[in-house]
Amino acid sequence: MGRYRIRLATGAWLFSGSHNRVQLWLVGARGEAELELQLWPKRGQVEEFEHDVPDDLGPLQFVKLRKHHSLVDDAWFCDLITVRGPGACAEEVAFPCYRWVQGEGVLTLPEGTARLAGDNTLDVFQKHREKELKERRQIYRWATWKEGLPLTIAAGCENDLPPNTRFHEEKKLDFEWTLKAGALKMALKRVYTLLSSWNQLEDFEQIFWGQKSTLAEKVHRCWQDDELFGYQFLNGANPMLLRRSTSLPSRLVLPSGMEKLQAQLEKELQTGSLFEADFILLDGIPANEIRGEKQYLAAPLVMLKMEPNGKLLPMVIQIQPPNPSSPAPPLFLPSDPPLAWLLAKSWVRNSDFQLHQLQYHLLNTHLVAEVIAVATMRCLPGLHPVFKLLIPHTRYTMEINTRARTQLISDGGIFDKAMSTGGGGHVQLLRQAMAQMTYRSLCPPDDLADRGLLGIPSALYAHDALRLWEIIARYVEGIVHLFYHGDDVVRGDPELQAWCREITEVGLCQAQDRGFPVSFQSRAQLCHFLTMCIFTCTAQHGAINQGQLDWYAWVPNAPCTMRMPPPTTKEDVTMATVMGSLPDVQQACLQMTITWHLGRRQPDMVPLGQHKEKYFSGPKAKAVLNQLQADLENLERKIIARNEHLDLTYEYLKPSHIENSITI
Repeated sequence: MGRYRIRLATGAWLFSGSHNRVQLWLVGARGEAELELQLWPKRGQVEEFEHDVPDDLGPLQFVKLRKHHSLVDDAWFCDLITVRGPGACAEEVAFPCYRWVQGEGVLTLPEGTARLAGDNTLDVFQKHREKELKERRQIYRWATWKEGLPLTIAAGCENDLPPNTRFHEEKKLDFEWTLKAGALKMALKRVYTLLSSWNQLEDFEQIFWGQKSTLAEKVHRCWQDDELFGYQFLNGANPMLLRRSTSLPSRLVLPSGMEKLQAQLEKELQTGSLFEADFILLDGIPANEIRGEKQYLAAPLVMLKMEPNGKLLPMVIQIQPPNPSSPAPPLFLPSDPPLAWLLAKSWVRNSDFQLHQLQYHLLNTHLVAEVIAVATMRCLPGLHPVFKLLIPHTRYTMEINTRARTQLISDGGIFDKAMSTGGGGHVQLLRQAMAQMTYRSLCPPDDLADRGLLGIPSALYAHDALRLWEIIARYVEGIVHLFYHGDDVVRGDPELQAWCREITEVGLCQAQDRGFPVSFQSRAQLCHFLTMCIFTCTAQHGAINQGQLDWYAWVPNAPCTMRMPPPTTKEDVTMATVMGSLPDVQQACLQMTITWHLGRRQPDMVPLGQHKEKYFSGPKAKAVLNQLQADLENLERKIIARNEHLDLTYEYLKPSHIENSITI
């Protein structure tokens, strides 16, 4: 007879406990034993008990659970079960769960040691992983939201999602209540401005109240400054478009009389200090119509110069590309009448708003992360080390994306109500952005090199992104090398290779022609891809999402829509032109509400690398995670020390500010 000591941990979320009775079995290599216990798991508690088993079960392989119910199926969120066998020297064995236990079926939890498919000396583990994947492929199915875009989880609304992808109750309540609070605040602002004028830039101050950041206040004060305009291309909400010029863009047609500008541009080009931001992707995208009023889009080009002190200043703006059937578009300069120059910059900021939200935020982080998450559930069993590595970085992603497709980018959603790309243009823009999305563009060392942004002291996003990439890469390499002892093991892992194909060929719709791999041939190639996956789901989303609250709260700095066509002359631009172009009160209120809702820190936020779930068993994997946490703490200290010497601090890639997955 042997005595087993069992610890059963229940989740801390609301409704994690259950009033239903739970039945347990221990399954070992030499036998199985039902534990005659009466368990009613309680939220946030770890219950410990001992049980004598008459037979020698041998090394434990599985714990089986069954939850009984009479009238109500009261779901139970089981975190982890650990078992210590008989004998003073027996080691504690962990059985990770971290999922809802529902219905009356038997749930089988394997012992938590990560195993590759080829490592299974015991056939029971191979049968378990095959059965698990078969069931998962039925639960996690692909769907097409729009042709030409990444595939998504098959769910018409959040209630259709698998239970283990859903928001926990606190997250759900916070998300829905803050939406209602935002709607109330928006209504109050509309009432407040009903009898007020709306014909001066200062009138936007009537709605610039409520929760806002210190940086948003600075943007409010300084948004018209060329220095702040240029800074945003390096370290603002969207640092992804700027690139160092290698030649003067062909679309930049300089008319006679601008020889001085031509010489300045060529001088900056020769010294390597000429930069450009080209919004040509917006050319030809149909503009929205909001409440019967036509909106307008442009595809600007802005040329900027890097000063020796690191400041990036605009030199010239071309709002629209040349059209053979029309006169050459005007070029706007800092020396132009102030309102004309301000309006030209507003067109650039509006265009940046569209590409930021759709190309760099929605597509390159949210939708890519969803493909990674769905493919992981379909192709990698819970015993696989890559599953254990990635699963903490997929939390809530499927639900937040499903909510976006039903509330934000749906027909009649937020984009249709307030954004100049709404009404269908946003889908067309996403398709064109998808065609340009390369594997290199998702990997900062490659992307920043391709854009010529390496080694620029004032490029804070670039600096922090590279440091984080290196830290995540070391973490990934540490885990991969524990389980893949050579390139041949990588090539011989059928589950891993199927996962790779599922992402590139299925989820990303045949993306191999844009550099995405269809197989892994080496440990180095696998590590690079996994680093991209984790970086995209954590740091990149943090850099792209968090800035909304700072840079978009003062609406004139980043107008969500433009209500008049771009100016064709400079002399005719008046304050009425500027105010008639910028969003109206209702659109501005909606922009402030949604960017506050999406950009604020989440109350149940889990910082990068700080997840509590113990998917890996054994001291070696734990040591790798501990090293990741130490590296992140060290980077945090360095960023804090650097920021003390900056007028404008850059905090979006402080590890404590980066969420461990895409949850908003």
